[in-house]
Amino acid sequence: MFLQKIKSRESGVVLYGITPPKAGTPPERVAEIAGKTIERLSTLDIDALVVYDVQDESARTKEERPFPFINALDPLTFAKEHLGALRIPKIVYRPAGKFSADELSDWLDEMHAHQCYPVFVGVPAPDFPVKTSLPEAYKIWEKRRDTSVVGAVTIPERHKVLNDEDVRMLDKINSGVSYFISQCVFNLDYAKRVIEDFARSCEREQIAPPAIIFTITACGSAKTLDFMEWLGIHVPEQVKEELKGADDMLEKSVGICLEIASELTAFCMERNIPFGFNIESVAIRKAEIEASIEMTRKIDQMLREKGLRKSPAAAVAEPADS
Repeated sequence: MFLQKIKSRESGVVLYGITPPKAGTPPERVAEIAGKTIERLSTLDIDALVVYDVQDESARTKEERPFPFINALDPLTFAKEHLGALRIPKIVYRPAGKFSADELSDWLDEMHAHQCYPVFVGVPAPDFPVKTSLPEAYKIWEKRRDTSVVGAVTIPERHKVLNDEDVRMLDKINSGVSYFISQCVFNLDYAKRVIEDFARSCEREQIAPPAIIFTITACGSAKTLDFMEWLGIHVPEQVKEELKGADDMLEKSVGICLEIASELTAFCMERNIPFGFNIESVAIRKAEIEASIEMTRKIDQMLREKGLRKSPAAAVAEPADS
């Protein structure tokens, strides 16, 4: 199970990431979206479902946002009220700084009651008024250490600029973090540099490295590509040219993503860094969602061939509504 795999620092964890429906979506439509999500995921062997907290990051950059920001439903509410038929843990993102210590403590209690695990993230902009710092959030979580795990985000692009991602990761490990989920990886060199520097830092500090779970996302349109770059995901020029010049950008991006997953697998195995993959499905186009499902199957199969995953487990307790 997910908890045991993370605590024992196993490689081969496979996650699937989604965003909740938009706020204001009619209840019957929310139920329909949830039903289709359950139906799709019931065909996969995944260890947990990631449910993102959607934030307005417009203040982070002066660049115009390619898509307008629309609030989404609360991720924990969506997970517990609509995705209960999925018999797998849910990983729920939470910007700690937006909540008081008491609010976070109550939220963690609710998470624990519904087999959910937190990933604390920062606030959407540097000047956002912080109610609870990340170190304080980890301390609030600390009493749940024996029966839970807490995750954190790692950003290869930040390491390229500041050259201190490995230090940030060690600080979070010392605060109780048991695994990391990366920002979407399209620049393989950036990801490899984080792995290399993190491995060296762990060896120097005599720390057993936790798993790094790399996020993989297909890209099906020029506008999606623009949005990825707006979010801070670095796409190398050669990759952009390949995508834009392809007859089928989505198909091409899936091929690139699978190559990245294969190379990261070999790179981490050579350095004894536990790793896994989080395949995102944050688009609304059916073709992109189906591509993410197919990528998950292929990555799962690749890890199985490496001896990193065992026989599939049933993901649902009951048939999903279509």
